[in-house]
Amino acid sequence: MPSPFVATDSSQQRYYRAPCPGCGAPVEFRSAQSTHAVCAYCQSTVVRQGETLARIGKMAELFDDFSPLQLFASGRIQDQPFTLVGRLQYSYDGGRWTEWVATLDGERTGILSEDNGAFVFSLPYVLQREAPPPSELRVGATTAFNGQNYTVASNEEVRLVSAQGELPRLPELGAPFAVVELRSDTGMVLSLDYDTHPPGAYLGRAVQLEDLQLTGLRDESTKEGKARSFNCPHCGAPVSVNLAESKSVTCASCNSIIDLTQGIGGELRHAEQDEPVRPLIPIGTTGQLQGAQWQVVGFQHRMGVAPGEDEHFGWNEYLLYNKKRGFNFLVDAEDGWSLVKPTTGAPTMAENGSSARYLGKSYQQQYAYNAETTYVAGEFYWQVERGQKTFNRDFASGNALLSMERSAREVTWSSGSKIDSAAVAAAFKLDGKKEMFKRSDAMPVSAAGKLGCGTIILILVVIIILLIILSTCTSSSGGSSRGYGGSYGGYSSGGGHK
Repeated sequence: MPSPFVATDSSQQRYYRAPCPGCGAPVEFRSAQSTHAVCAYCQSTVVRQGETLARIGKMAELFDDFSPLQLFASGRIQDQPFTLVGRLQYSYDGGRWTEWVATLDGERTGILSEDNGAFVFSLPYVLQREAPPPSELRVGATTAFNGQNYTVASNEEVRLVSAQGELPRLPELGAPFAVVELRSDTGMVLSLDYDTHPPGAYLGRAVQLEDLQLTGLRDESTKEGKARSFNCPHCGAPVSVNLAESKSVTCASCNSIIDLTQGIGGELRHAEQDEPVRPLIPIGTTGQLQGAQWQVVGFQHRMGVAPGEDEHFGWNEYLLYNKKRGFNFLVDAEDGWSLVKPTTGAPTMAENGSSARYLGKSYQQQYAYNAETTYVAGEFYWQVERGQKTFNRDFASGNALLSMERSAREVTWSSGSKIDSAAVAAAFKLDGKKEMFKRSDAMPVSAAGKLGCGTIILILVVIIILLIILSTCTSSSGGSSRGYGGSYGGYSSGGGHK
């Protein structure tokens, strides 16, 4: 009796095909490492046992993540060809994300996964020591694997919600398990998946989709033909979602924040917002910064306060999007503008927080403070909520900036540099409002150049009188002066970002 598997040779690799035990349709295995597959016709989950297939259940429907990637898209990584043959979709408290299974040469498999609005390409990694239980890997703690130091960036309980194609592993559908992500100061990402014992390990680094030379991507016209629109669950007004990565969106009519983590087809949750904040750069505006065209897709206003202090300060963050470069943040603080993006790795920070080191450069801490999101508008690739709180540290090395943002389950870093206010106004064609873009970092020089000698002398006299009055008040009351700048150039350099 002939084997049910058909071995087929192609110009690229050898793959196997067998009939689905559920419906009889052909199920293909292009990678020798694949043990499971999902039938594209009846959604049966099948396991490969030698030269036979066994049906072990039925897979849930995929949620449409509007990704440009799709099965059998191909590309190159470090001059090695690969093909996407499978997809795993997970959920956790903060939303959902997708991992794509890539076969490199028919014998090895890698994972192309989402990462804070970007992508990471990882390969299976053999640990020289068994990974500790996830309860021992606290967020922010450091540990070492195979001689490399890592910082625990996230520790989440996740569930597999759906899968497609062929897979080297298949966690139990809907069963919770821990996923711990660790990052190094050289930009490496180590993922530990605790659905098996010992846990699976994958090591990778950030990639740009444009650098992978991808072909066979989803047709753009197909994406555009599917309307991502719905009625606001609060006021009923039409709401449109423009980005594939969006996990939150605001209603333009009533300003409600709408949670998209369960998909548009699910029950939409919303949170009302009062006292809207009007962004200086309108959402939807496009501008040229650092050689790329960016569109403002999101805006949030945040407030901060230093531990032990009572003086609050505020700043604004614009979420910028470029199809090939992903997401950046344009930060508008009282001490100036800056352009930053999430890092893939995790900088090494001194125990007392006074300094940090990343990619061979040392940064000194400028500010440390508690932050809270008070208003949001537009779309975001993470689940943003009004009232979200984090602890932030800001570091600097000249004009280069580095920021840490820590929540209960995650530590994220961003890096970038200061940018001139006039350049921001010009980039978004708002030169007519450039005076509104000026911040305190430019005021001493720009203002002095316009003042006459008499005006300067008058200002000095007023300052001296005020100092005498303040000195008298201080000595009589026994109070102490503030040691920090607060919102006047203190803890307002932008904070960290998802």
